[in-house]
Amino acid sequence: MSEPLSVYDDLRDESEELDRLVAELEPGRWRLATPAPRWTVAHQIAHLAWTDRAALLAMSDAEAFAGEVEKAIAAPEAFVDDGADEGAAQEPGVLLARWRQGREELQEVLRSAAAGGTKFPWYGPPMSAASMATGRLMETWAHGQDVADALGVERPPTSRLRHVARIGVRARNFAFAVHGMRAPDSEFRVELVAADGQVWTYGPEDAAQRVTGPALDFCLLVTQRAHRADLAVRAEGPDADRWLDIAQAFAGPPGKGREAKGRESEGGAE
Repeated sequence: MSEPLSVYDDLRDESEELDRLVAELEPGRWRLATPAPRWTVAHQIAHLAWTDRAALLAMSDAEAFAGEVEKAIAAPEAFVDDGADEGAAQEPGVLLARWRQGREELQEVLRSAAAGGTKFPWYGPPMSAASMATGRLMETWAHGQDVADALGVERPPTSRLRHVARIGVRARNFAFAVHGMRAPDSEFRVELVAADGQVWTYGPEDAAQRVTGPALDFCLLVTQRAHRADLAVRAEGPDADRWLDIAQAFAGPPGKGREAKGRESEGGAE
């Protein structure tokens, strides 16, 4: 299956995997704290439902979505938290049904727009339908990781992580920009080892600056779900090393990231 089509299937499958984690939860477990400060399991699902609706608005009414962007610029943290708080206040069954309906509607719109080549507005650069789906998959996986951590569940990495890794690599210059830094002029070589042993590669093979490590660890890094010190991601070269400290695959201002757990790391610059 071609990449433009598979990303929609992978978004569906990633969402369904997370759905299975929360579908049978007792109401009280929706209030479990996740690694994100102040956010419960309900907040994580509410945020996904909220951003799915935002994506639908961006693809159907650019003018109305521009108003939402203005609100986000005015108060970025409050804007996101308010949306999550509103959804998390709902009964779990209502919230779950809302998330399911929204993501199903988004799937239909994304697939309908796939062949058109139209770019849609977003909180970062405008995106094609395939890029929008990739972004939604990245967020679903990342917030799903928070849910899994809260529930004490270990999720085996899947080949769907290639989408998360790709958007993390492509967002390199954006990560430098939101930190007020000039992006390096040269490309980096990134080599990531997937769970099945395949190596996903990005950038010129002879690049002087390199990043290597497990694909899962790289995805945890660029979604800021784990601290670099706790991951086996390695950098060669000062610019690559600096990138690993600021990498983010998501739009918006720099995240605060997670505190290091203190596990001995194989990471660092060479």
